[in-house]
Amino acid sequence: MYRKHIAWVSATWLFLLLSPALQGQVEEDVYKRDYRLDSTAVKSLYIELDNISFFKDNEFGGVVMKGYSLPGLWLQPKAVYRPLPNIKLELGVHALIYSGAYKYPNFAYRDIATWKGSQFQKGAHLLPFFRAQFALRKVNLVIGNLYGGSTHDFITPLYYPELSLTADPEMGFQLLYDTRAFHLDAWINWQSYIFNLDSHQEAFTVGLSARIEYNRPDSRLHFYSPLQALAHHRGGEQDTLTTNTMQTLENAAAGIGMTWNTGGRIVQRVNAEADALFYYQQAGKLYPLDNGIAFYAAVQADLKDFYAKGGYFYGKDFVTLYGVPYFGSLSTQYQGSVFHHPQTLFLTAGWTRNWGKHYAVGAEIELYQSFPGTVQAPDGTRTSPGSTTNFSFGIFFKVNPSFLVKKWK
Repeated sequence: MYRKHIAWVSATWLFLLLSPALQGQVEEDVYKRDYRLDSTAVKSLYIELDNISFFKDNEFGGVVMKGYSLPGLWLQPKAVYRPLPNIKLELGVHALIYSGAYKYPNFAYRDIATWKGSQFQKGAHLLPFFRAQFALRKVNLVIGNLYGGSTHDFITPLYYPELSLTADPEMGFQLLYDTRAFHLDAWINWQSYIFNLDSHQEAFTVGLSARIEYNRPDSRLHFYSPLQALAHHRGGEQDTLTTNTMQTLENAAAGIGMTWNTGGRIVQRVNAEADALFYYQQAGKLYPLDNGIAFYAAVQADLKDFYAKGGYFYGKDFVTLYGVPYFGSLSTQYQGSVFHHPQTLFLTAGWTRNWGKHYAVGAEIELYQSFPGTVQAPDGTRTSPGSTTNFSFGIFFKVNPSFLVKKWK
């Protein structure tokens, strides 16, 4: 069985390197949202419908994580008003709907530990949506709902792009700064607000995603460095009714990347990137590991509508806060189990087609060859389960029409 897995992985990598490469990808064309303001929409009121519909089947097994399916959609109908060239206001509602579901918890959907909420919504998971954006030359300030998820442009071990489908919209404050040589995205996402005598903890995440451009992105060979960090905090001065201790967890990554803009008719772009990753449990004992490091490398090739991306991950006591568990040292299948020196080979291949900024369709397959190494259970016993092959397949639609209601002179 072990030799079979090695042969499968070798064949996959040979296909990636020798094929004409399977522009765009699901994360870029479907998940991300453009925060730049349109100068033609000033003094205008629009009704906008933002939607992603998805069907994703995760056939995961082994000791790392359980498999699951995601049949559903999220929908954001909202009014968009542009009183001035540098101000944009949005007001609406965010609805998450899973096919066949009839009851949804009120509490936040993406969390590090489980929040136990006693209140439920029926029919859909509904949240109010409001965003105020102020553009000041090279700076954009955002208050309310943020440009979050995959728009932060994190590497996969720090943020699993699937969360752009399932997580609650981020809400708080965001600063975006752009020059020719530098991009900065800094924000605070307030996930749980507490009142006096509340019986759950305050929780928020602080994030930073920066990119240093050493030359122009459209150069034949373009070089850059990503700098990324996340910190999640749970506690609060008014947290007097819970027995949970204060917890602060941190992830960070720094690396170097190169993009070859080939100018070819078939292979249009090849990108390679390598990153060092860090984990630190600054306060609390939520996880059995207090600090760790990891290495991540990936190569991607693009042509007109197809793309392929493959890479390698190695970790030593590294815990990912929002990444897929295949890039970490903890099992979500068996709580409390720790992997010693886990390794993962991965391959993503997909197809996308977009029509402007407002409509896109895509399909993607993800393959993970997981080598968890020695697994230590909470009672201290150790086993070596061997490698497993895991895959997922998804199809995605983005629909984002906008209708002019009134334009003032």
